[in-house]
Order: sequence, then structure tokens, then C-alpha cells
Amino acid sequence: MSANPSEPGGGGAVAVPLTERAYSERREKLALFLQNRLGLFGLLLVVLFFLSAIFAPMFATHDPFQMDIPNRMSGPTAEHWAGTDQLGRDTYSRVLYGGRVALKVAAIGVSVSLAIGLVLGMIAGYGPRWLDNLLLLVFDTIRSFPTIVLALAAVALLGPSLNLVLAVVIVTTIPGYARLARTSTLALKHTDFILAERSLGASTPRILLRHVMPNVIGPLLILAAMDVPVVVTIEAGLSFLGLGVLPPTASWGTILNEGYLIIRDTPWPVIAGGIPLVLTTLGFTFLGEALRDVFDPKLRKGH
Repeated sequence: MSANPSEPGGGGAVAVPLTERAYSERREKLALFLQNRLGLFGLLLVVLFFLSAIFAPMFATHDPFQMDIPNRMSGPTAEHWAGTDQLGRDTYSRVLYGGRVALKVAAIGVSVSLAIGLVLGMIAGYGPRWLDNLLLLVFDTIRSFPTIVLALAAVALLGPSLNLVLAVVIVTTIPGYARLARTSTLALKHTDFILAERSLGASTPRILLRHVMPNVIGPLLILAAMDVPVVVTIEAGLSFLGLGVLPPTASWGTILNEGYLIIRDTPWPVIAGGIPLVLTTLGFTFLGEALRDVFDPKLRKGH
């Protein structure tokens, strides 16, 4: 048996305390992230997205429902920074409040689907073979349905609403998290420390919660960061088609839909509604790529 280097005469090497090693690793990861300019730019865009959505009432210059008929379909002015729509409502204020809808759908949709996918993926990877095959069949069945087709079917039965958008987002994104969690769990299932826990009589829930989940959650969080713009785009697309948030509620999708109808008279609603979608997509994509580079050891070795 090899000697423990932390014991006297155990090999000559000085053992680094666990807390000091963990602190050093965190500091190294932070330094790597700070060196990634695109990651910092993405973080800035993400922070702006959160701040503009959470504090929309403070940043808005008008009530998003207030109509100014004499100035309808106007361009940017000192009073209306991004112009007005066909009813004279301030486009800038409506874009800010539309960000609150996007944030709600992204936060609830991604967090719920991540939690459910994590649990189902660990069960599939650690459980018996028949359960794994059954859950894989369910995941593949859900993924076989295009999101828009599933949304159309749901709208035909229940009618359009924000809750329906949330349900569609959650159902369609669960399989991605579940498959990733399953793959990571299968890789850990037969490792030495898991086998040691099983030999000591540890229960399955304890092994999954205490040992498997901490090693699985990291890649899922990176995937979640990159899924946020996808979820936001799904909400905007469904609202644009009239399947999600309905007028007069301000949403980036409804703003684009209303702006498309008057684009020959004024392009500003389409421009104002499209810019935050582009910036949000870029921000979370850059941030997710940077986090993947920092936390994936294989990628770090390749640099």
C-alpha cells in the first residue's frame, strides 16, 4: 500500500490542505474567466438584461399602456426615445416591460426543467436497465415533437397564455438536461468512491444527492446558461405567432408582431424589439462559452 504523504515519513511530499487547494482552484478559474474578453462582454450584457427587466418601472419613461394618439408611429424623439407604435404607446418602455416577461419565462422555465431533468437523468443513469430504457424512450418521444407543433396542439386545446408558454418550454427542454445528467451519472456509477459508498451500506438517495449530484450539476448549469436565449427566443416566437403572451401585455414577441404590421410606416418597433433579443442571445451565449472553457478540464488542457 502506498504511503500517505500527509503522514510523517510518508513519502516526502507535503500535502496541501483541502480548503487551500479548493481556494486555489477557484482563484485559478476566476483568473481564466477574467482573461476571456468575450465572456466578460457576455456577463455585462447578462447583467444589463437582469437589471433592465427587474427595475423596468424605474427605467421606463412612460406607462407601457399609455396611448398618445397624436404621436402614434413616430420616430425617436426626446419624449419617446424609441418612437411609438400604432396606438402611440412608448416603444422603449414596452421593450423594458417585455424584458420582464422574457426573464420570467427564462428563470422559471430553465430552473424547473433543469431540476426535473437532473433528477430524471440521475435516476436513469443509476437505476436498473429497464428503467433507463423506459426514460430514454420518454425523452426521445418528447424530443421528436417540434416545439412549434407541440405549442400549436396545446393552444388548440387550452388557448394561448403565458402559462402555456412556460409549460411548453419546460416540457421541451427537460430531455436535454436529463440526457446530460444520465451520461454523467453512468460515468460515475462504477467509480471507486461510489462503489465504496455502496459497500458501506449507503442508500441510493444518499449516493445520488451527496456524491453524484455535485459532480453532475456543473455541466448542467453551463448548459442552462446557454439555454436561456433559446427559451427567450421560443417565448418571443410563440408570442409573435399569437400563441403566447397576448396584447396588450408587453412582450418582445408581441412588439415584433405589432411592429411588423406597420413596418412600412415606421421600422422602429421592429428595431427596438429585435435589438434586445440579439443582445440577450449574444450575452448568454458568450457567458456560457466562457464558463464551459473555465470549468471543463479537457478544454483547459487543450489551450
